[in-house]
Amino acid sequence: MRKKIELDSFDRRLLGLVRQNNLEPARILADKVGLSLSAVLPRLRRLRDEKVIVADIAVVNPALTGSALTMHVLVRMQQAGPQNMDAFAREIVRHPEITGGWDVTGDDDFLLKVQVGSMEEYDAFTRHALGEDKGVHSFKTLITIRNIIENDIARRPLRDG
Repeated sequence: MRKKIELDSFDRRLLGLVRQNNLEPARILADKVGLSLSAVLPRLRRLRDEKVIVADIAVVNPALTGSALTMHVLVRMQQAGPQNMDAFAREIVRHPEITGGWDVTGDDDFLLKVQVGSMEEYDAFTRHALGEDKGVHSFKTLITIRNIIENDIARRPLRDG
């Protein structure tokens, strides 16, 4: 297990800003956090080098890519032993419809984020990915109406701690 990285209020503000827009120029970030450019650049480099920032990614608008429907699927395995869980995890990540997946605690074993263009596509996905014998006991689908965080990311307040 990696040791916890010490972050001060400037680091936390920088992280909040790059979460909103990772393409923001460092000179603008410096102005927003109240530091010089020469102080911000090494902080950003350290945050990346120490894997606090693990990736610079794009948040894609699913409605414009043909994947407007988002489902969260709770999956319960027939047997939740390590081999079965690992085998399911290795297999399920091969499906491009899955844009997030977590091994969870509680009554269910996995939580999957699935993005498709229609209910017909979702039906085909579940038949292929979950319905064929992969050790799945059952699954429950939660249909997302709207994303209340990512859709409004630019207006969220920053927190220092």
